[in-house]
Amino acid sequence: MRAAPPPLAADPTALSRLLGITLDALREGAQARGGPLPAGGPGAVARRIAALGAVLPETGTGPDEALRTLARVLAEGAADPAHPLCAAHLHTPPLALAAAADLAASALNPSMDSWDQAPAASALEAEVTAALAAEVFPDARTPDALVTTGGTESNQLALLLARERHGAGLRTVVGADAHHSFRRAAWLLGLPEPVVVPAPHGTMDPAALAEALDQDGPALVAATAGTTDEGLVDPLPEIADVCAAAGAELHVDAAYGGPVLFSRTHRRLLDGLDRARTVTVDLHKLGWQPAAAGLLAVRDAADLAVLGHTADYLNADDDTEAGLPDLLGRSLRTTRRPDVLKTAVTLRALGRTGLGALVDTCMELAQDFADLVEKAPGFDLHARPTLTTVLFRPTGAEDETVAAIRRTLLAEGRAVLGRAKADGRLWLKATLLNPRTTPADLADILTLVEGSTHR
Repeated sequence: MRAAPPPLAADPTALSRLLGITLDALREGAQARGGPLPAGGPGAVARRIAALGAVLPETGTGPDEALRTLARVLAEGAADPAHPLCAAHLHTPPLALAAAADLAASALNPSMDSWDQAPAASALEAEVTAALAAEVFPDARTPDALVTTGGTESNQLALLLARERHGAGLRTVVGADAHHSFRRAAWLLGLPEPVVVPAPHGTMDPAALAEALDQDGPALVAATAGTTDEGLVDPLPEIADVCAAAGAELHVDAAYGGPVLFSRTHRRLLDGLDRARTVTVDLHKLGWQPAAAGLLAVRDAADLAVLGHTADYLNADDDTEAGLPDLLGRSLRTTRRPDVLKTAVTLRALGRTGLGALVDTCMELAQDFADLVEKAPGFDLHARPTLTTVLFRPTGAEDETVAAIRRTLLAEGRAVLGRAKADGRLWLKATLLNPRTTPADLADILTLVEGSTHR
């Protein structure tokens, strides 16, 4: 007699029971870890995973054991962005309501490549992307946005759209502070290697940009609002002026800084953003969404027409003419998760004010940490933070010592700090994206670094 197949996610009773097992395992794993990441380094983590045995056993262990074991070991071996001492990267602790919404998206499993696989999800995505595009381009007549997997995909799409407008001779001009994805995108798209403009103070130099644009041929300038290493914002109004004078197009990589638009207090940092033709924004950074939650916003929805693609089984002409929405032009991917649901839930639950308050809290944490560093004997602060990134280092330490301090804290599982080069020296980097971080947590970061310095 054939065994009954496992329950499907559409069965709420089965899903609820399994979710309970999963949450218990996550709790147990976090307790066993006891800190921001597992102690012992890569070898210890790999040994724990290997000790689980066969990945594909001849006879399965059953859903309860598999979930309990693997969720627990994953949690025990996680770098937990919700821990206040996990502050290395643009790695955000997701909001509980966003994670819950992501579960609903996974259970329903709409595929965003045809309307008959995602009727409500496709309509919701259209509403959310239109609203977020209007945040970026408030004065544009027909703005729009595409949902992406993050800044890398968004930046690649921006270059693709510009290439389709201007041809393969398009020059991409970036600052020395720009994200590495532009170089990779130019390579993938068959474009020339990007022209790199100096960033002597960590941001693009408009005068050097004007000189770089003093050549014939189309150019796309990629400015940055929220650099990876220092969290700085390029001088967008001045860059937009240079682009306008030279007849160049402007793209802004605001993967990090874009959600600052929600803050009435700090949105002035993004003055000039709306003068771009395309803008990258990530909501899995200063938006507290589970990855992935990226966007590419465009000033004019007509620019997206070149992404149109036909596959008869998904968007046959007669279906489109009959009124079924065509979704293939909304992404370079075919099968695509309804990542918009978690964002829609968050926007509805918190509103602009609530999201802005979270942004403000993290910006204030960065200022508070900078204050601590400035007042602490034996530490140097690189500069006052612009967004939520703080660079600091023990006074007089060699670069090798700074790198060793970071690795020691990682190996012991005590803190996760980043590293960045600035002014020719290596700095420790604290990226403060957890709005539940306390002043005591900030003080702990310095205490741990100081303790590692004197070993």
